[in-house]
Amino acid sequence: MLKRSLATAALALAATAVFAHQGVQNPAVMARMHSMMGLDKDLKLMISMAKGEIAMDASAAQAAALRIQRGTPQISPLFQAPETDPKSEALPAIWDEFDTFTALARDLEKAAAKAAPTIQDRPTLAQATAYIGGACRACHKRYRQQNK
Repeated sequence: MLKRSLATAALALAATAVFAHQGVQNPAVMARMHSMMGLDKDLKLMISMAKGEIAMDASAAQAAALRIQRGTPQISPLFQAPETDPKSEALPAIWDEFDTFTALARDLEKAAAKAAPTIQDRPTLAQATAYIGGACRACHKRYRQQNK
């Protein structure tokens, strides 16, 4: 089950990363995308280590989790203005439910903070990655267009 969750997260992240920035005209939307892609990059690193695709490095994985933790406070301010772009995957529900959206961003921050110190080896990294990925999915499921 954990391996399937990791594989699903990796595929979803990889598929959206390739096309996310092409043709974006709105600078505010582009800034949001760049910020989210930074978080995505760190989660992908953790997933790759957890799956054994790259060498396990607990320090690097912990650092990636901590970067996710430090990056999440930027999410809400970047989305505060209801900026749109045809290439944006942000759903209007973000602005209709901004308090809930902000709470989910804080949940990601807490998940990353809690997970980072637990990472010691591949099994603990897999658990940490699933925990952080779950926080990402909770927000994306509700506030991100899935099939753009």
